[in-house]
Order: sequence, then C-alpha cells, then structure tokens
Amino acid sequence: MQGVIKSYDPGTRTGSVLRDTDLAEVELAADALDGSIFRMVRPGQRVVFDLDGDGRATALRLGSEVDMATPGFGAEA
Repeated sequence: MQGVIKSYDPGTRTGSVLRDTDLAEVELAADALDGSIFRMVRPGQRVVFDLDGDGRATALRLGSEVDMATPGFGAEA
C-alpha cells in the first residue's frame, strides 16, 4: 500500500498515515520504522507500507516512481 504520513511523534513513535486508495487514516505500528531507512518521518512524506495483523501500518519504505504511480513517469514522449 502507499500513502502520506499524516502525523508522527518520534518520542512516542506514534502517528498515522493516510492511505492513497481511500484516504483512510491508518495508525502506525510501534515497529513501523524498525529495519527501515527511516529514523523518523514527517507529515506529507510519501511512503509505501504493509499492514500488520491488527491493521496498522508497518514496514515503512520508499517506493519507486512506478510504485508511487507518479503522473507522467514512464509516459511515452
């Protein structure tokens, strides 16, 4: 899945992401940044993520332009 960080508190490691498909707010799992290149995230940052068994966002990572469906990327010139 992909979305945009809505909020993040590095002290408590809590926050949420807005899912692109339906703009649903998904809570970040406590381990969302574990094993990630991210040390913290900021509001508005685009991410790709998985959902854990409780429906929380986990395994945050950067996506490629193709993953993010960036308009115009890979378009025929």
